[in-house]
Amino acid sequence: MTTELTYLAATLILAIVQVFLPATGRTLTFGPKWNAGPRDEVMPPVGPMTGRLERAQANLYETLPLFIGAVLIAHVTGEDGVLTLWGSALYFWGRVAYVPLYAFGVTGVRSAAFT
Repeated sequence: MTTELTYLAATLILAIVQVFLPATGRTLTFGPKWNAGPRDEVMPPVGPMTGRLERAQANLYETLPLFIGAVLIAHVTGEDGVLTLWGSALYFWGRVAYVPLYAFGVTGVRSAAFT
């Protein structure tokens, strides 16, 4: 498996982690009974950190299909190289840095991690 595919797999694991982070925040806010129920009622807004974790998750899901496509196209065509390696590494580590920076409301540096 190429390094790019390894970064892709790691990014997918990060995506799973990002599903559980805001879900945990909602469960802590509304309780396990709400989490196990049908969730039909409109709930009040979540706290700031849970809201930021939800937005970070949505942001990942907006860019993840493009990253998956780019890595798979490079792999299938045999065009993996230094640029795809660096691109994959920067995408993954940028996403790893972005989650806690955004969750804790850090400004400035968060934007650099995202770019």
